[in-house]
Amino acid sequence: MKSVLRKISARIAGTAISAFARVVTSPRIIFQSYPSKDRQTVYFANHTSNGDAVLIWISLPAQVRRKTRPVAAADYWLTSSLRRFIGRDVFNILPIERHAEGRTTDPIEQMQMAIDDGSSLIVFPEGRRNETDDILLPLKPGIFHLARSQGDIDFVPVWIDNLSGVMPRGEVIPVPLICTLTFGEAFQIGPIDTKEDFMGRARSALLDLAPTQETDT
Repeated sequence: MKSVLRKISARIAGTAISAFARVVTSPRIIFQSYPSKDRQTVYFANHTSNGDAVLIWISLPAQVRRKTRPVAAADYWLTSSLRRFIGRDVFNILPIERHAEGRTTDPIEQMQMAIDDGSSLIVFPEGRRNETDDILLPLKPGIFHLARSQGDIDFVPVWIDNLSGVMPRGEVIPVPLICTLTFGEAFQIGPIDTKEDFMGRARSALLDLAPTQETDT
């Protein structure tokens, strides 16, 4: 009975959070290719806000969203009962320990296991929120190792624009602003791709979706 009530509560909370996020951000969603419900996918995006994963998740079609798990920081999402409920029950996050000294499981192995179980993932390969003047931080090689171990999976770049203005770090009340999410074309790792090949392609795929007034120098 408790589990049923928890599922109902999670469904209601998910609907409310999604509605609130849409009101605050008025997201403009652009799909260069429509997400496939039949293909497992790693959606990888630039990272400027704690709301990034939520906005990507609610932007996906319902059939795709149901099997997509945001990869998120355990030290943020598991620090209180409310955050644990939202993270685990509403968004079905895959909690990752960001600090190596506190890890009992390798993050790549966690993601591999989730994919083996049939999930798609949302990841942020910069590894942390970008609060610099650079348009994109260097990407961590985790997505390459994931791609190499899961050869047939799709990788889809996602560029999030303007969300950092909605909820700047340290602010409690969001500022309503129009945000844009652009989902790029899916690609896979090539049979002879090196780490440099794949990471260069992933970085270029993200930057190609960035607003034209911004350039990578």
